[in-house]
Amino acid sequence: MDFNSLPYSLEFVAGSGCILTLEERTALQTSLVIVKKNYKFQRILFWGKILGLQHDYFVAQGRGEDEMTDRKSLYSLNCVDWLLLPSVTDAMVEEVSKAAQGRFKGNPSFVYEHKVSQQEGKEQEKVARNVTEEKRLAVTVHHIDEEASVVPRGAFIQSLRGLVQTNRSFGGLSESEARRLENFMHFRKPKTLQKKPIPVKAEWAPAIDFLDVLSEDIPKGSWSLQFECARRVCVLRSLLWLGLTFYHVPMTPQHGYIYMGLGMKNLDLPFML
Repeated sequence: MDFNSLPYSLEFVAGSGCILTLEERTALQTSLVIVKKNYKFQRILFWGKILGLQHDYFVAQGRGEDEMTDRKSLYSLNCVDWLLLPSVTDAMVEEVSKAAQGRFKGNPSFVYEHKVSQQEGKEQEKVARNVTEEKRLAVTVHHIDEEASVVPRGAFIQSLRGLVQTNRSFGGLSESEARRLENFMHFRKPKTLQKKPIPVKAEWAPAIDFLDVLSEDIPKGSWSLQFECARRVCVLRSLLWLGLTFYHVPMTPQHGYIYMGLGMKNLDLPFML
């Protein structure tokens, strides 16, 4: 969720347990301003918090001219000192999936060890490869962004040059629109949209309908949609990544999401539905 709206945005998602202490809020309001200036971000968001056994990881995300591709993630243990997360590669994802197990420790330098078989001639040797928890944190943030980041339809617009930017004319969804999952989209590069024919609808617009909709997610039922705060706020919760909460106030441009959880995917979801 946007840093500028953080104080009152947290109240909309407090029903999911997404809260921060007064000390954490005060530190974030000071440190994120400095981070935005030092890294020359156009916008900075408080992404959330991943709970660890020793310490918790606070995660922020800075965005540049292109909101989708020009973004960097940072983490902190005390909401004051921020460090950049490494860029995620396919090789890093594969290493983390093989090595990382259990909950986060809360120590970025903690090493997960796993052995890989390598064949040299006729003999096979097992070589130990190490994965730091910092890499695991980067991969986890990447996965959550890919599978559970949400924006309302029309909140972002794609220019003719392909740049994705905030839509300044977005006035929010109506209450009836906010009750349908098809009006909420994944904020990532489209994966299923390219495989489908262009829908013939009067309201379809290529400038805003360039993202995958939540209603097409598999398995079906992986999102919980409710109206809270005296039915004034639409709240979406991911059942795949427990702890991911999205909010939108209908008829206003206010929206955002935050993650506060263990950083572990709910792999049992298909058997729970």
